[in-house]
Amino acid sequence: MSADRLSQVFSALADPTRRDMVARLAAGDATVNELAGPYDVSVQAVSKHLKVLEDAGLVSRSREAQRRPVHLEAEVFDLMTKWIERYRREAEERYRRLDAVLRQMEQPTDQHDEGRPGQEGTAS
Repeated sequence: MSADRLSQVFSALADPTRRDMVARLAAGDATVNELAGPYDVSVQAVSKHLKVLEDAGLVSRSREAQRRPVHLEAEVFDLMTKWIERYRREAEERYRRLDAVLRQMEQPTDQHDEGRPGQEGTAS
């Protein structure tokens, strides 16, 4: 997936209405009218949202007789997941290295408090 395509997908999912449509389509295909039902917008507005999702490759439309269901294209999510996973692994590795450094800093040193500068004359 190219960076432009990835940007297009994330941009399409930036809108809460489109994210909700994607969530609803995850349960099964639906027509534009079915998708428009819960929203207080016109069918044309829903069609515009679907066009953005379709251009990003997140949904496709097919024709079944008089019905034109919208279908979620799950493969796009696999590509997005791989991209996200790469950066999640890198971040986890950085945190593991930081944890190791912090553990090393917390370990007591071999030196005793006596004889360390600034410790003269203090009682334990």
